[in-house]
Amino acid sequence: MTSLTVKRELLLIYFFFSSVLLSGAVSGQEREWTLKQCIDYAWENNLQVRQADLDVSKNENLLKKYKLAFIPNFSFNTNYNMNWGRSVDLKDLTILDNTFSQNVSGAFGASIYLLDGLSKHFSIKSGTMSRDISIQNVEKLKNEISIQIARAYLQVLLSEQLLKTAQDNLASITTQRDRTKILYEQGSQPYSALLDMESQRASERVEVVSASSDLRKNTLTLMQLLDLQYDRNFKVSVPDSTVLAAYVENYTQEDVDLVYDGACSLPVIRAAELSLEKSRIDLKAAKGKYYPTISMSASYGSYFSTTARGADGKNYPYLDQINNNINPTLAFGLNVPIFTGYSVKTNVKNAQLEVRNQQLQLDISRQTLYKEIQQAVVDAESYYEKMLASKVNMDSMSETLKYTEGKFTVGALNSTDYIVARTKYSQAQSDFYQALYQFVFQLKIIDFYKLIPIEL
Repeated sequence: MTSLTVKRELLLIYFFFSSVLLSGAVSGQEREWTLKQCIDYAWENNLQVRQADLDVSKNENLLKKYKLAFIPNFSFNTNYNMNWGRSVDLKDLTILDNTFSQNVSGAFGASIYLLDGLSKHFSIKSGTMSRDISIQNVEKLKNEISIQIARAYLQVLLSEQLLKTAQDNLASITTQRDRTKILYEQGSQPYSALLDMESQRASERVEVVSASSDLRKNTLTLMQLLDLQYDRNFKVSVPDSTVLAAYVENYTQEDVDLVYDGACSLPVIRAAELSLEKSRIDLKAAKGKYYPTISMSASYGSYFSTTARGADGKNYPYLDQINNNINPTLAFGLNVPIFTGYSVKTNVKNAQLEVRNQQLQLDISRQTLYKEIQQAVVDAESYYEKMLASKVNMDSMSETLKYTEGKFTVGALNSTDYIVARTKYSQAQSDFYQALYQFVFQLKIIDFYKLIPIEL
């Protein structure tokens, strides 16, 4: 049996007992938040996510507007005029002097571009890209929040473990202080040994207070990420003993290229790809401004005037005027751009530069992603090795402490050596747990890049 296998078996045994103790410490609470529950709650309630969802809705509305642009524009206009001086009788175009007249006209109109350099077509495609980009931005934001919550969540678990360790150390040193007091009263230990125990117990109390403070601060950090008000009863769910053991037992170093190939479908890359595609569409739209536009418009209207007279010289009835003055029109327009103040050419050049910019941004995003995956894989391996080494060191310090404690109890060793051994053991415990939870966090990061949901 290799030394690595022995180390893993020792870790499995240690995980079992430490997880049982931690489970007992958090039992009896009304609710314990799992990592998945924290992430789901943040996705639903985070203000930044809700704000990003509004961008999706706005782009949906714009896309709908671009699609409706293919429908002709319809309008109705009317005018009411009063004149006290010279005016024109619209029926026979005679001049009227110093006559008060009133004129009412109205018309329905419609217009549409028959040819516009495919600008409407490109507007729809560009709007579709904008909507899809905003959707990917929401998912990207959710992923960032997931990682932040996973880090904070594991930090709370680590803080709980360090508090439990500090409390155990305080209980142990208190027991040893009580023994030392009895031995001192019996004359087996000097008074200085009792003073050393009192001093060490005070130091352990400080460690408990410090660990408790760290737990509250880290819990507050997690609750703030969830946009929850601070509650001292807030608890996270401690994973089953087999979960942490499985991470250690099943760990194998990941292939960076394989992880990267799967990670290329992450929102951060998809958003960059869509932005590049949108910039190419915008370039085509800008070039479309070089082409002529053909439009068609039509109107249907009539008018009424108080000065109008019939053939018999009498007032011209309102309805008769409306019926007889109907004026339908149909018009076609052609606009050929010849000189536009260099604006079209400038827009095309800027659109070409934007395509190059988005291509570089995509390359940067891919390069950054590859480096992040490399770093995560290397960090996971480093913390794994550090965790195994810390476990061996912690077990060694535990045996040393037991031996030192036994010698000190019978008066064969001074209090200073015992305190030094206990301090080294406490530090070894802290190093082990920090390496363990940092290792688990790195595995969660790798899971994220492998498109595996972040949960424990």
